Formats: sequence, C-alpha cells, structure tokens
Amino acid sequence: MNQEIADPAVQLPGTVRNSSVLLSPTPRGARLARLLATEQLRSWGLPLDRAPQVVAELAANAATHGRVPGRDFRLTLYVVGGTLRIEVTDTRGDRVPEMRHPVGDAESGRGLVLVDALADRWGTVPGPRPRKTVWAEIDLPPEPARPCCGAGSGPSQGTQG
Repeated sequence: MNQEIADPAVQLPGTVRNSSVLLSPTPRGARLARLLATEQLRSWGLPLDRAPQVVAELAANAATHGRVPGRDFRLTLYVVGGTLRIEVTDTRGDRVPEMRHPVGDAESGRGLVLVDALADRWGTVPGPRPRKTVWAEIDLPPEPARPCCGAGSGPSQGTQG
C-alpha cells in the first residue's frame, strides 16, 4: 500500500505537483532547462504548446543576464489547481528584468516580449540576497470530466420490444 501512495503515477485529487533542478548558467544549461521541463510536463500529461518556450526564454535570460561564475540557476515547475507556475531563480538580484521592445533587426531583446505574449501572468520576486526569481503562470485547460457509473454514454442501445 505504501508503494502505491509513493508511486508518482498515482495522482490524488488536489495534489500539488512540482519539480526543481539546478542548472549551469550557460547556453547549454538553458537548453537543458527547456528539455527537462518538456519531459516533466509530458509526464504530467500537460499541454506543451506554450510552457516550453516560456521556460526557454526565462532560462536563457538567467544564463545570459543572471550569470555569476560558479553559481547555478534553479528551474522550478509547480502545478496547483489549474495553473502551471514556472520559476527561474538566479543569483543576480541586482539585475531585475525589464520588458523592452526590440528595435528593427536586433538579434536579442525579445525574450520577455515572448513571455508576456505566451504566459497569462508573469513577474519578479526578490529572493534572499543575492537572488531573484522570475516567474510566469499559464492557466491550464480544465481536465475532461471522468464519466461515472456509465454516465455520458448516451441512451441505452437495448432491444425494443
């Protein structure tokens, strides 16, 4: 019985799901963040339409602008109720991100514009010095209703008589 409760495939109603990992603040660490998040979301059965791109942008920002040699950044995913929360924490609390609209053919500067377009909400939270967390939330579609006791199967196909 204890093994059944500990099995990650068993989801109790109202369960809070979470995953957290430390990654190197490098382009490789940012790519790994996106790949790990995609696999975690897939294992939870969540849609993959927006979240991987949000993770990619936040992780790239942490690796580019939040980098301190020798200090990792943390990717955390939470699912509470109908919301997926993505958090990326780095050790550059002195550098708070600003959304800027890139000029012309600029090769960078679109990350937070994309996050703003893809996420339902996003923001920053100062952490214990010297950290900060940039977070984004995506509202999840409601889970399909599970039929009970044969409900939802339509009228009976019995013989007329």
